[in-house]
Amino acid sequence: MTWVKANADRLVELTWQHLWLSVVPVVIGFLLALPLGWWASRYHRFRAPALTLGGVLYSLPSLPLLVIIPGIIGTSFLDPINVAITLTLYAVALLVRTVADAFGQVSAEVLDAASASGYSRWQRAFGVELPLAGPAMLAGIRVASVSTVSLVTVGALIGVSNLGSLFTEGFQRYFTTEIIVGMVLVVSLALVLDGCWVLVGRMLLPWARGRTA
Repeated sequence: MTWVKANADRLVELTWQHLWLSVVPVVIGFLLALPLGWWASRYHRFRAPALTLGGVLYSLPSLPLLVIIPGIIGTSFLDPINVAITLTLYAVALLVRTVADAFGQVSAEVLDAASASGYSRWQRAFGVELPLAGPAMLAGIRVASVSTVSLVTVGALIGVSNLGSLFTEGFQRYFTTEIIVGMVLVVSLALVLDGCWVLVGRMLLPWARGRTA
């Protein structure tokens, strides 16, 4: 606890850095996966290539991607944007299948009823399909969020500051306390973000509170 108190300011700074590197990729990844998943659920010829591409993206090792991306987009090797882009790719890879499955679970009878009621294609997509598919998509976002919090720590291996820096520094100095504190903070952050997504779901999807819980 003495070490924690002495380094409190730095721990807060690393937590905030880790937080934005965890939230931004999930949000952007979902916004990208939403149209891709909807398209895959409606056009079966597109579904297989989209889901296969997502699987391939998620299978790519994160560390080589963090090394390659700066050369592709021209950023500094230590720029946190490289980590954000890498994690966004992983989030898209995870969420495309989730979004496609969520839209696929919407009853065909409900869609027919919406069309019979005069809904246009886009009105049906946003006014009927999206709300009904919301709970399943929220579950996928929660999984992607926890996964992203964990993957952010890999950025510390190339020098991008986050809570993973406590792991690398602790191993280098054989200082177990620093490693344990890092683990506790990462797990705590994952749990807090998961709780935040649950609250967002309860506000945006009040009809699905029981299923979300």
